[in-house]
Amino acid sequence: MEFLQYVLALIVTLGILVTVHEVGHFVIARASGVKILRFSIGFGRPLVSWFDKRGTEYAVTALPLGGYVRMLDEREGDVAPEDVHLSFNRLSPTWRIAIALGGPLANFLLAVVVYWGVFVFGSSDIVPIVDTPPAGTPAATAGLVGGREIVAVDGAPTPVWTQINMAFAARLGDSGSISITTREPGQTATTTVDLPIAHWQRGVAEPDLLGALGVKPTLPAVVGEIVADSPAAAAGLRQWDRVAAIDGTAIANWSDWVDAVRASAGRERTLDVVRGGERLQLAIDVGTKRGADGASFGFVGVAPLMREIKYSPLAAVPRALAETRDKTVLTLELLKKMVTGLVSARNLSGPGTIAKAAGDAARAGLASFLGVLALLSISLGVLNLLPIPVLDGGHVVLCATEMVLRRPVPARVQSITMQIGLAIVGGMMLLAVYNDLTRLFFATQ
Repeated sequence: MEFLQYVLALIVTLGILVTVHEVGHFVIARASGVKILRFSIGFGRPLVSWFDKRGTEYAVTALPLGGYVRMLDEREGDVAPEDVHLSFNRLSPTWRIAIALGGPLANFLLAVVVYWGVFVFGSSDIVPIVDTPPAGTPAATAGLVGGREIVAVDGAPTPVWTQINMAFAARLGDSGSISITTREPGQTATTTVDLPIAHWQRGVAEPDLLGALGVKPTLPAVVGEIVADSPAAAAGLRQWDRVAAIDGTAIANWSDWVDAVRASAGRERTLDVVRGGERLQLAIDVGTKRGADGASFGFVGVAPLMREIKYSPLAAVPRALAETRDKTVLTLELLKKMVTGLVSARNLSGPGTIAKAAGDAARAGLASFLGVLALLSISLGVLNLLPIPVLDGGHVVLCATEMVLRRPVPARVQSITMQIGLAIVGGMMLLAVYNDLTRLFFATQ
């Protein structure tokens, strides 16, 4: 059943990404006046197909791992004299460049729209509070203190753990230091420490972004939401209060706090609470609830500390653009480091890894799935812009060369470059599939 969920997630994700990409090509091609013969999602025999009034066939096939827009072209067969002016090869290089760029631009636009929707409807995540780092790690060496909230990495705000992971990913293979700014939960005063790195995680197949630095996430017993008219509200607990002990027994994290409360049904307990750097005691009458199995357990009416990321429709526009820009720059940087050997090529992912990422994200919630979808859309856009023949970026290079030379690139040269491009892309696909199989093999050991 889990396998089928991953397959379904892969089909849905690739279906959306490929459709949007090909729609980008299609829209620009139609604007150019070229005759479009087929718009296909997938390859092989069509499962469903139909024609529009302009004679364009639309098809959905059994293999949804790609797609294409086929245009009338004299180089691919005979063209009726009355249709010669509608051929792709008769378009100006400028139009052909625009058509090639249409697909990647559509993927970037999809990312902007998805991020805009996520920011408008809002999402919640755990506030990034760090645990005490293990001895000998860069975090411990730098003096990172456990129990503090990470508010920025290298000067970039990090309101949730996802952004911390992205900030660390941007430093893979680097030397120097990573600056981490922290504060006491609920306070404004900050402290910055520099974590020393030297060729950090260079060539590591599956880098442990947090663990390699000694940055361990934790869910401390810090009060987030308080239910109205609950025992916690009556006792005077406030948001950002950290429960340090209950009846003198130390509370290390949220799990300890939950266990202590559940075991205290109907009893009065004394809490040691840290508020604004000061320690105080509060008496609380723990309430009683009954579970579905009939067993009683204690409750006080508090939720862990979460952070909601939400913007107005207007304010979400620049945030979505900035998020898309940042992820695009990160993708380009990682590709550059992969080429230079600073990042292992084993991080190149194929359909298996995409299926797992999409499936896990879908089970985590709509916001998580949309985040993965946007990131994959950006990756698809960036990869297609690479100056490799057969990719959109390669077509742009050929058209630009034609504009400089003021004559078409010789057919033999185009044929040779296409073969080279196919070899490069084929090699990348084989490596990605190999990496997927390797991860699967070792994961099952």
